Amino acid sequence: MPLLLCICVSRGQLLYEVSGNSSRAKSYIFATNRLVDISFLDTVPNLFKVYGRSDKVITEMAINDYEAISALRQAALLPDSVVLSNQYSEDEYKQIDDALQLTLKMGLDKLGRMKPSYLTELYRNELLKRWLGYDEDRSSQNFFQTVAAQQDKPIYALDKTGEAIYMAFDREPLHWQMKELLKIVEYPEREIRLEKAMLGFYRNGQLNELVYEASMPDNTSTLSYSDCKVYWQRNLTWVKRLKPYLEEGKAFICLDALYLGGDNGLINQLRTAGYKVKAYNRKTNPDAKPKKEKSKRQKD
Repeated sequence: MPLLLCICVSRGQLLYEVSGNSSRAKSYIFATNRLVDISFLDTVPNLFKVYGRSDKVITEMAINDYEAISALRQAALLPDSVVLSNQYSEDEYKQIDDALQLTLKMGLDKLGRMKPSYLTELYRNELLKRWLGYDEDRSSQNFFQTVAAQQDKPIYALDKTGEAIYMAFDREPLHWQMKELLKIVEYPEREIRLEKAMLGFYRNGQLNELVYEASMPDNTSTLSYSDCKVYWQRNLTWVKRLKPYLEEGKAFICLDALYLGGDNGLINQLRTAGYKVKAYNRKTNPDAKPKKEKSKRQKD
């Protein structure tokens, strides 16, 4: 595994430099994955250096925006007119209830007022903890937001609160959410298979392959091509919202790797919009050490 990490970071495919298109200073994009431990960040060359140069953090949703978080929690509730037990057969309802009891230690008697998309995410998180070692407290995904908050460094969200609610709970109609909740309970191995594959691509810095894995027709998990299409469409909006931050420069942008790679990923969308986006590693880094020392490291 350590050898695999070295291959990944030496190519610099998780950290990108953004310049050009009227930018007054360089900005940086770092691809994240919630399954990756904080310790992994130490293996990415120059990551902390470029974060230190930044004067703002840009992300999907700011973890210190407590009003938005409160609104999301409220939006996770089903309308009073919808009762989950009326949406499933008796056997299906029991199957979901048993699965939630087993993994979350709570059944539909306590969780039945939540939207199926919320329950699906809760259940997926528990699967990831059990099978792939996901540790929410040790996840690297929100690390730089947490540090920025401690340093009083500004954190800006690319999604407005209403958009975050839509993406989390309302981008799929209720009847489809019902099907996906049942699907993940019936076939949990499909979720693990996809997440494990994407994690492998992430550790290798293969962002394009990661996205293609999720968007392929043979992917039968609850994360599908239709979800990726929504992300790609949102990327067009994000490019526009990033413009003032990139013009000013010194932005540190940390986003899930799933949003960045592929033909329609944010990195390619930024290039299409006229920005120069390149992998930031020892070869492209102007602060790199002399060639002689680099050659010794590579030989080792």
